[in-house]
Amino acid sequence: MPGAARFLAVCLLALWAGSAAANCRLALVLAVDVSASVNAAEHQLQRQGLAAALTDTAVAGAILDGTGPVALAIFEWSGRQQQQILQDWVLLQSAEDLAAVARRVSTLPRSYSEFPTAMGYALGYAAGLLQRAPACLRQVVDVSGDGITNEGFRPQLAYRHFPFDGVTVNGLVVTGDDSRVVPYYQQEVLRGRGAFLEEAQGFEGFEAAMTRKLFRETRELVLGAGPHPQAAR
Repeated sequence: MPGAARFLAVCLLALWAGSAAANCRLALVLAVDVSASVNAAEHQLQRQGLAAALTDTAVAGAILDGTGPVALAIFEWSGRQQQQILQDWVLLQSAEDLAAVARRVSTLPRSYSEFPTAMGYALGYAAGLLQRAPACLRQVVDVSGDGITNEGFRPQLAYRHFPFDGVTVNGLVVTGDDSRVVPYYQQEVLRGRGAFLEEAQGFEGFEAAMTRKLFRETRELVLGAGPHPQAAR
């Protein structure tokens, strides 16, 4: 019967989706700084760089050639209450999935532009996102920014009061005039097993740094992956 056939198709699709989520090897949150220190031109470089990194050939290979899909969520952050999702949780299972996320990142308007840097609140928001992520073998938060916390509580306090057990937090620092940023990320932000820091030489270097970071975060779980041509620093 047509009705029974439709019901069976829906059940099979639900089982397939559940199996894909169950086999997820990495839940990755990208937290991107859009505080007042990031001007319009720098924000454009950041957005374009992120989109390009997501569709880089080696990054796409590392994400798609593993033993299970990668789940991705992306949000912009700045002040205490200024967090905006750019991409809610999606399972990356094809080049089309990656291209769709890149298009979304490239075309959505900037969420905020006039607020300070509340990194502790951003990390708390990321922890909440992970609470509703697909069930994956690992959970990673990827924080990028060009400054240190200047509003609210610091990252270490966030780690004490939000659910970060088993979560790795990596960093991407955009270097510039503030010499405190790199040691701040090293001492306050990096957390968990295998945590690492990438440095972008100004926002012009954001794409290359994000490409290295995404490749490293996903390559670690791919058997037989070779080095990325941009991975050496």
